[in-house]
Amino acid sequence: MGARKLQDILRSLPDSAEVSLILDDKRLQVRAGKSRFSLQTLPAEDFPRMSLSDVELRTFSVTQKQFRHLLAQTQFSMAAQDVRYYLNGLLLLVDGTELKAVATDGHRLAYASMPLEGDATSPRQELILPRKTVLELSRLLSDSEEPLLIELAPNQIRFQFGSVSLVSKLIDGKFPDYERVIPATLKNVVLLNRAALLQSMVRAAILTNEKFRGVRLVLTAGSMKIMAANAEQEEAQEEIEVNYNGDAVDVGFNVGYLLDVLNNSSVESVEWGFNDANSSALLTIPGNERFKYVVMPMRI
Repeated sequence: MGARKLQDILRSLPDSAEVSLILDDKRLQVRAGKSRFSLQTLPAEDFPRMSLSDVELRTFSVTQKQFRHLLAQTQFSMAAQDVRYYLNGLLLLVDGTELKAVATDGHRLAYASMPLEGDATSPRQELILPRKTVLELSRLLSDSEEPLLIELAPNQIRFQFGSVSLVSKLIDGKFPDYERVIPATLKNVVLLNRAALLQSMVRAAILTNEKFRGVRLVLTAGSMKIMAANAEQEEAQEEIEVNYNGDAVDVGFNVGYLLDVLNNSSVESVEWGFNDANSSALLTIPGNERFKYVVMPMRI
């Protein structure tokens, strides 16, 4: 039957309502108080059944909190409807005693990793989770130490936690080499308070062009200015005092990409590294090598 209709009906009922479901000759009767609904059903035997391939599975376990945090650090960088279908998902890389996640839409890239119990000599394995699977996992996983069992097959993956068993096909494609995207060296690095930077970005974003959402960053000794303008010739300027004595940098970015990473983090400070106005910038967390965020500049 149509799950969305049933969900909408149940959501609209009072919280205290007692609901009864009665199957009557291929129709489902939903009753609650004086409300009555009669819904059409479909043959149960037509429902697709997914099971993992009968091959030896690679299995490992993490906590729900750990994996949920790994997804939260990266999933916002997935593409939504890119013709390069392999970007409409998230790369999971099982590499010895490391579990890595990478997402990119071609304009920015998020990388995060976590330790994994296991054999350091185990073969490296890459797989691409579909976007819908990632979003569903983020919704279902709890922020707890309860276990999450992950089973890998050549073209499928299964997540088991609590009373949930989620089986998903994998995207068949070659994910970009993320290591080549992350800048190896940075000429100029500035340390910023995340909350102060986020608030300044939010205010400046109000006056950005709705289509391009570009902000201009001007970094000079002791100061970072964030500027925006739109077609109505309205302008915004924010200034943050910083401990910086490097080269002057004048560069533009899509403010949406910056807000995504700042909103999906709870750290106190971030490091922002630049080379020049034509090169990718790198945002990292001081003292934490397990997170990297690369964002391409844009012409303002």
